Formats: sequence, C-alpha cells, structure tokens
Amino acid sequence: QVQVVESGGGLVQPGGSLRLSCAASGITLDGYVIGWFRQAPGKEREGVSCISTLGGRTKYGDSVKGRFTASRDNGKKTAFLQMNNLKPDDTAVYYCAVDHSPHTCDIIQAGDFEHWGQGTQVTVSS
Repeated sequence: QVQVVESGGGLVQPGGSLRLSCAASGITLDGYVIGWFRQAPGKEREGVSCISTLGGRTKYGDSVKGRFTASRDNGKKTAFLQMNNLKPDDTAVYYCAVDHSPHTCDIIQAGDFEHWGQGTQVTVSS
C-alpha cells in the first residue's frame, strides 16, 4: 500500500524559510513523479512544483519560482520542498503527491497524481 506523509510545516515570519519533507512508503520512489500542491482557505488547490522521475525535470508554479526548490532522494524515498523568502500569501496546507504514470511535468495538475499525503499547514505571519 502506497503511503505519503508530509512534515515540516509550521508558523514562520515573512521572509523566513521552511523545509517540507515528503516520506513515501510501499513504493520504489525512482519510478514516480512527485508533485507539491497547496490549498489556502477558500481557494482552489494550486500546483507548486513537479519533479519528473529520476529528477530530470523540475517545474514550478509562477507564484513560487525563484523562492522554492524541490528535490528528491530516491534512496531515502523522500522528497523535499525548500521554501525561502516566504510571504503571507504562501499560507496554505501543503500536500505531496506521487504517481507512477509517465509524466513530463509540462504542467502541474492535481488530477495527474494518484497518491496523496494528508497535508501539512504552513502559516506565514508576523
């Protein structure tokens, strides 16, 4: 059974940093595309990043480009989202998702991902 668990969320001041982790079990992460999404209250789920299999391509949503960095460690079955220069608009529940289908990460859309974590809250506030 595939399980995905996010961690690392919390409260941070504007301009601060957080590093989210996504631990996967029940799979060999190498063959899976990894997506990060977020959802703020009253808003639709937004694609944050997508890492293709073998880390060949990483795509970011426009709102986080230059501030967030996604990475993966297949050996540890873990993905990471380093978030720098955080803004109040980054406040949301952040989700990690994985999928085994071939995916080029040309676009980041939730419907392409089968397995989801429960989410971790990130709050950016002074």
